[in-house]
Amino acid sequence: MIPHGLFCPNILSFIFVILLSFHGVALAAENHENFLKCLSLQSNTISKVIYTQNNSSYSSVLKASIKNLIFSTPTNPKPVFVITPFHVSEIQAAVKCSKKNGLQIRVRSGGHDHEGLSSISDVPFIIIDLINFIEISVDVEEKTAWVESGATIGQLNYRIAEKSQNLLTFPVGTCPGVGVGGHFSGGGYGVLLRKYGMAADHIVDAHMVDVKGRFLNRESMGEDLFWAIRGGGGASFGIIVSWKINLVAVPPIVTVFNVPRTLEQNATKLLFKWQCIADKVHEDLFISPLLLRVNSTMVSVFTALFLGGVDRLLPLVQDSFPELGLTRKDCREMTFVESIVYLDGYDVEEPINVDVLLGRDFHVRFFRGKVDYLTEPIPEEAFQGIYDIFFEQDQETNGFLMFFPYGGKISEISESEIPYPHRAGNIYTLLYYAGWDLESTDDTYQRHDNMLKKLFNYMTPYVAKNPRTAYINYRDLDVGTNNKLGHTSVQEASVWGKKYFKNNFYRLVHVKTMVDPENFFRNEQSIPPFNLVKDEL
Repeated sequence: MIPHGLFCPNILSFIFVILLSFHGVALAAENHENFLKCLSLQSNTISKVIYTQNNSSYSSVLKASIKNLIFSTPTNPKPVFVITPFHVSEIQAAVKCSKKNGLQIRVRSGGHDHEGLSSISDVPFIIIDLINFIEISVDVEEKTAWVESGATIGQLNYRIAEKSQNLLTFPVGTCPGVGVGGHFSGGGYGVLLRKYGMAADHIVDAHMVDVKGRFLNRESMGEDLFWAIRGGGGASFGIIVSWKINLVAVPPIVTVFNVPRTLEQNATKLLFKWQCIADKVHEDLFISPLLLRVNSTMVSVFTALFLGGVDRLLPLVQDSFPELGLTRKDCREMTFVESIVYLDGYDVEEPINVDVLLGRDFHVRFFRGKVDYLTEPIPEEAFQGIYDIFFEQDQETNGFLMFFPYGGKISEISESEIPYPHRAGNIYTLLYYAGWDLESTDDTYQRHDNMLKKLFNYMTPYVAKNPRTAYINYRDLDVGTNNKLGHTSVQEASVWGKKYFKNNFYRLVHVKTMVDPENFFRNEQSIPPFNLVKDEL
């Protein structure tokens, strides 16, 4: 007699799922084997740069480019393979074979993605790590350079300074370990944004591999796709392997200062005044406050870069921000490339060692981040609520707020010139950051994440609205994601897409539909193609 329980629909469903899972494992193994065979047929060299999970170097290669340790824990999903190509042909082979065998691709240049999307995925995937694509070729006479996507912005700045005798640079961020590929494709801004705008504003050509495995330049990809990869997030459209950039001039000497002020030294009034002048001061002057708790008080550290000497700087600050009380002793003159080392927070000695910019082994830690844009100053009395949230935390919960001023060149460029739209009308961006160095536990993560979200929620009345805008290079899955299973409509994706790109989101959808209609290059926040059947007209 057959036991009655076996006829229970729930039991039958359970057995069916078990059978499917065994079938799925066998199918996956077969697909992975087919993937490797496909690669061997497509490339004679790729076997030397592919790491399977059975390879003794797999773990070290996987972790080498993860800069946020949250995504380096044993519980995170792992790629089936990691590929570290040296040649474009190896990337082309990986794209063709991944598409043929149902594997998703994640591309890494520096590994700083705030949500780890360059290193993890919930579906079977491979990582193409561009760590070997680091060539930088500088043409001083033409004031241009070609840089590969795996190079860091520190290496880029170093090579430009070296070739130009400290008279040229490129307007990138201040974290030297960040990879060029992600930085450029998301827009990329730093201390020169008031003088020169975004990094992507100065990109004049690019080389990429598209969904068909073709190698394209600006001419062959067309102006729509070239527009999209300069600020729209390259991972939605293909794999950008190199960029041609126009370099910008810097004086032989710049001036920096780093002035801390506590609550007892009127930090609140100084922060309020900074908000009123930050986007209006001379475009050669970039002042960026950092707000953090130190023991029983709050400290605002006013860090600045000025494109010129101290004799010209002091009268400018005295005229626009006399309350700061800046003195000659607070200031240091140096070359621009030395200022990158200084502004990154190194323990600076004399002379400054710019060779550190050539390395990739910068400090890695656990961190969480969010960002807001502000069009009006935070009221002076509202700062107390920010302080209260910091004081609620225990001493081991570490975080800060960083204020990046706008105005100048970044505000003069049309918001549709490239996908990055956050231009005129913004007075500054506000970065929320929480970081810790100890081994991460659920409790440690939760404490820091809760602090960050409390600050973010508290700021709701004071930041940009309709939508509450965000920046793709400070990726935040809390603003919305694509569906993990099934189709994501344009309307659904617009929930997060318009926060990053405003109305440029719809042009990005148009480009995606043209170049990758089957949505092969995708992640939790990739641009979706328009589907005539599933999307409303």
